[in-house]
Amino acid sequence: MDFNLESSTAFFNKSFVPFSEANLSIASSPILYGLSVYTVCSATWNEEQKKLYVFRLKDHFERLKNSARILDFHKFLEEWKYERFESTILELLRKNDVKQDVLIRITVYVDELMAGTRMHDLKNNLSIFVYPMKEIYRPSGINACISSWQRTADNAIPSRAKATGSYVNASLMKNEALLNGYDEALALDQYGHLAEGTVANVFVVKNKCLLTPDDSTDILEGITRDTVIAIADELKINHKQCSIDRTGLYIADEMFLSGSSARIVPILSLDKRPIGDGAAGPITQKIADYYKKIQHGDVPAFQDWLTEL
Repeated sequence: MDFNLESSTAFFNKSFVPFSEANLSIASSPILYGLSVYTVCSATWNEEQKKLYVFRLKDHFERLKNSARILDFHKFLEEWKYERFESTILELLRKNDVKQDVLIRITVYVDELMAGTRMHDLKNNLSIFVYPMKEIYRPSGINACISSWQRTADNAIPSRAKATGSYVNASLMKNEALLNGYDEALALDQYGHLAEGTVANVFVVKNKCLLTPDDSTDILEGITRDTVIAIADELKINHKQCSIDRTGLYIADEMFLSGSSARIVPILSLDKRPIGDGAAGPITQKIADYYKKIQHGDVPAFQDWLTEL
């Protein structure tokens, strides 16, 4: 039976509750000011082994801590250590009897009413819920555009913090793309260099070399992005982190997105210009296949990335 979000169990206000009861006040800081940070990690069901594997859970916790540190959510940093975090995630998965591919959304937020535009020394809380892994893009590939909206600069809303409020920027891009008949938008930073998609990092293949924007560009340092780089090392694919200009995208041989929700999805065209021959390229496909094997626990070299349930 497919997982039902509405009848599931969530973690909210330090306890496990029915999903329908995990609600915040309309006067709370996350609602009024977007004061929350989050991460999304995947859990993959291996039907043959009858096991569930949570992917890079510790790395997701570390990034959540970094996001909290940037936004001065120090109460969360004081109250939550990895052991408690992991046991809470695994208990939630057990309570929901998960036996399919799912995503786990974990949010840290300022748990105050009418606190104004401040963050320091306020109460923090954590919520977690599980929902089915669905295709957010066509696996065969998508058509993208360069957004007219610029990626928010790190010195305005920090790119390294996965802050909920910053996704207004991404939503404006995605909305524009959909209205214009595209599947996704790619953002440029304030210098005209490629940054990322609305919910995923971007990779470009040119002359058999894998390229992706470096950390000094206004990007979220994605965990799936880091995974792709590790896979490239394993498969002996040349790779480089560097600035990528708009016109460099138009002459790419291959291009793809990477993210926990997006997984690995080919970009077939950009601004109605075909990328390569307009189909998923061989390097994209090789990385996507290997990524899937890792998540299912079929690659011993990457077993330490998996938390088994």
